[in-house]
Amino acid sequence: MKTNSDGPTRVERDSMGEMNVPSSALYGASTQRAALNFPISTLRYPRRFIKALGQVKLGAAETNAELGLIDPEIAAAIVKAAQEVIDGKHDTHFVVDTFQTGSGTSTNMNANEVIATRARHFLGESSGKKIHPNDHVNFGQSSNDVIPTATYIAAASAIKEDLLPALELLRKSLEKKSKEFWNIVKTGRTHLQDATPIRLGQEFLGYAGQIERGIERVKAAQAELSEVALGGTAVGTGINTHPEFAKRATAKLSKMTGLDIRETSNHFQAQASLDNAVAASGALK
Repeated sequence: MKTNSDGPTRVERDSMGEMNVPSSALYGASTQRAALNFPISTLRYPRRFIKALGQVKLGAAETNAELGLIDPEIAAAIVKAAQEVIDGKHDTHFVVDTFQTGSGTSTNMNANEVIATRARHFLGESSGKKIHPNDHVNFGQSSNDVIPTATYIAAASAIKEDLLPALELLRKSLEKKSKEFWNIVKTGRTHLQDATPIRLGQEFLGYAGQIERGIERVKAAQAELSEVALGGTAVGTGINTHPEFAKRATAKLSKMTGLDIRETSNHFQAQASLDNAVAASGALK
């Protein structure tokens, strides 16, 4: 395997052209195939997205255990492994190119395989129980609802943790300057010409007001991103998942992230488009 400072970037075949999973890899055959099939760029999913993906897998495992759908010991091992993904301990094992199959199936399987491998380690061979990437880690899920959900959670978390605090600091700074400059009177400008007098503090009050309203728009975008597709599985029908799965899993995600994560009221629209992300992008711009 060829590597650079960002981790694995290319997987080699052996002399017979066969695909070999590196002995040190936590992922398996599905990830290896994707690494070989999509050697398009050196771009990989960012840390925040991998964290969100781990959170989805953790919440799903806990929910499936509660619903009696997965053996509690297996679920506990998956939870422990998913927490390691959340904590960033295995980022170098997420080797699939950002440009890949449209639904993100390869990255979903990358996560499933990494988590399954670590979960097997925690469970131990003496238990006699096997942990499968699909049958256990991905139980009740599909790439088509997991990847959009992780994408939205990552974006909403970035807004909550980074953008909103920065905008609030900027707003307060502009308001402070507005007061500081209030006694300065200058010539206002319209259409590139001198106009009527205005206080410099009033100009800065306008800047602060723009940021204030920008904050409200970003909060609205955050609310859009908090409506997720999880529970729709392959096409939005929720086939192969428990009716209570999405409600319970999103409640756990809310607790984990501090966001108001909720199941969409219309899974078909949630998986047919990324309108929430488009709206959020518009608010950011």
